[in-house]
Amino acid sequence: MASETSQTEDLQEEIHENGEVQRDRLDSLPLGSMSDPRKEGENQDASQSQRRSVEEVLARVVLAPAQCLWTTEAAGSVLLRIDEDCTEEPVTVHQMFLASVQRYGGLFALATKKQDKWEKMTFCEYYQGARKAAKSFLKLGLQRFHSVGILGFNSAEWFISAIGAILAGGIMTGIYATNSPEACHFVASDARADIIVVENQKQLDKILQIKDQLPDLKAIVQYSEPPQKNLPNLYSWEEFLDLGLNVPDKELDDIIDSQRPNQCCVLIYTSGTTGMPKGVMLSHDNITWTAIHASRAGDMTPADTRQESLVSYLPLSHIAAQIYDLWTGIHWGELVYFAQPDALKGSLVTTIREVRPSSHMGVPRVWEKMMEKIKEGIAQCGYMKKKIVAWAMSVSQEANQRCANKDGEKPFLFALADGLVLEKLRAELGFSCCQKFFSGAAPIGSETMQFFLGLNIRMYEAYGMSESTGPHFMSGARGYKLPSCGKVVPGCKAKLADVDADGTGEVCFWGRNVFMGYLNMEDKTREALDEQGWLRSGDLGKMDAEGFLFVTGRIKELIITAGGENIPPVPIEEAMKQELPIISNAMLIGDKRKFLSMLLTLKCLSNTETMEPTDELSLEVVEFCQALGSQATRVSDIIGGRDKAVYQAIQEAIGRVNARATSNAQRIQKWTILPRDFSITGGELGPTMKLRRPVVLKMYQSEIDNFYKE
Repeated sequence: MASETSQTEDLQEEIHENGEVQRDRLDSLPLGSMSDPRKEGENQDASQSQRRSVEEVLARVVLAPAQCLWTTEAAGSVLLRIDEDCTEEPVTVHQMFLASVQRYGGLFALATKKQDKWEKMTFCEYYQGARKAAKSFLKLGLQRFHSVGILGFNSAEWFISAIGAILAGGIMTGIYATNSPEACHFVASDARADIIVVENQKQLDKILQIKDQLPDLKAIVQYSEPPQKNLPNLYSWEEFLDLGLNVPDKELDDIIDSQRPNQCCVLIYTSGTTGMPKGVMLSHDNITWTAIHASRAGDMTPADTRQESLVSYLPLSHIAAQIYDLWTGIHWGELVYFAQPDALKGSLVTTIREVRPSSHMGVPRVWEKMMEKIKEGIAQCGYMKKKIVAWAMSVSQEANQRCANKDGEKPFLFALADGLVLEKLRAELGFSCCQKFFSGAAPIGSETMQFFLGLNIRMYEAYGMSESTGPHFMSGARGYKLPSCGKVVPGCKAKLADVDADGTGEVCFWGRNVFMGYLNMEDKTREALDEQGWLRSGDLGKMDAEGFLFVTGRIKELIITAGGENIPPVPIEEAMKQELPIISNAMLIGDKRKFLSMLLTLKCLSNTETMEPTDELSLEVVEFCQALGSQATRVSDIIGGRDKAVYQAIQEAIGRVNARATSNAQRIQKWTILPRDFSITGGELGPTMKLRRPVVLKMYQSEIDNFYKE
């Protein structure tokens, strides 16, 4: 495998020979006391340690020797993709954090609601908390390049554990809170977790079931509540932080000083939607370069100009939330509010209303659920109010679409609609101060995008993958075109491979954000990277003359019919949902089959405690049925009696989709409505609500087989 371009090799050799690179950005930071001005006189020892860190730790940027762009060993190092288009100096997580503490030390960084009151922590306190956690991890025996697993909902303790693990020379590894004990075992074993930090008794029970199968496990820490049992090597959060009080600063500082930007510090495990999870190894440079430079595409503002705020609620074990909430938050000095653990069960909007964030990110399913909730609220309004809202939203949609690709002035009628109606709707959602709205982790449907444009909310899409440390393409105020996912992030590169006559090819990535490799998986790493080191995304896409990317589907999801026709399922599934808004999920079937068929689920209400979908139809679907003359209020009402009106409406919608098919092979021939919607708890959706196609195929094998019986 070719290791790098000659220019990159020259620069790498220069770095290794000189042991340092330019430090203009770090040198420009004022050096001096970093104590919190509101607590002057306290923590003098900590301040001295911080001053030592600023003056000495930032003095040199050294890279570990490396011969290749990738590795599969936790202790390995890689060549960085430094070239003439991306010359920024590499820094470690500690160096990035320290520079931010120097700049924003007295500003609030983290906010947690306890007993109806927001408790806030400054960047100085955040940094000191991370150092305390690092010392305690060392006391517990964390080995270099072994992992600290973190299993639980977003919190200040999650953040502090993550940073502390890295400062102590370990690798931070998030574990999805929805994981089964078996899935937790796979991650903890593969990552060689010495310590696992859990949120509560529910998560602790999972680890207690598997702890005897984890030979590296030395201790468990529980952070949201004291453990109910007195077990050996099980600590409350307070007990844990006290463990390292006697660990000398020098011991920790020596470990921090030995860390290199081209070494691994984070493991992101893929959600396993297409097979066994893979441990994506991310280097310090992957994390810091993306947080510092790639996030500029999102128009981030440094806190000493105007502090950004956000609500953290998406799984931090996924790269989208981790890079947006944790790493970008550190560099730009953002104030991160932690949502309640039941955020996705209904409390998220309450938190957003309370804190009124300046930016907000959601995965498509979250935006879809929010849209459905708003629609239900509008449906319950009186006739005149409905008409006024519909008018205002149509005016906003038209104005935003007209100005989507240019900064044109919006008409007076739009200003009237926004001021009289839409501002109030956004305020009810908590978005009265929100300037930036992002969607990531999966493609967002055009219906959802259009709906929020009607509220004068322009959704910016971030497209990337765990292996690209999150965003590689982004849309933004200066680069927005529907339905594209924006342009390549400055400093990164992209190309299309194996382009067909239609201009469609596999999207490939290059940049400082491209991962180190999959832990212990050389074959999978070689599959992901081509001979020049380009990362294959597995996605199919087109690029227009302006550089906007349009993703059309995934290669692994590509349906190849018995007749040999290649069909991307996503556009057909999205077209179906657009034609019939009562459809929640649509999954196209037809691989190695004679014709296409489709599984459909209807929008229904969820159990507010378990988030499991119920049999009860959503208000939107009930009203749709009533308009057809159907009295159905439950999914079983429709399926049980094969409700003629609803079935006919679905067949007509499929007819409209089929009418736009480019060939007969792309027409849907058969379909069925499933008795329940897809969900995380049901297993059909992954932790970030992506469709797990192999799981669905297995779960509904009998229904699929019925399509193809002679």
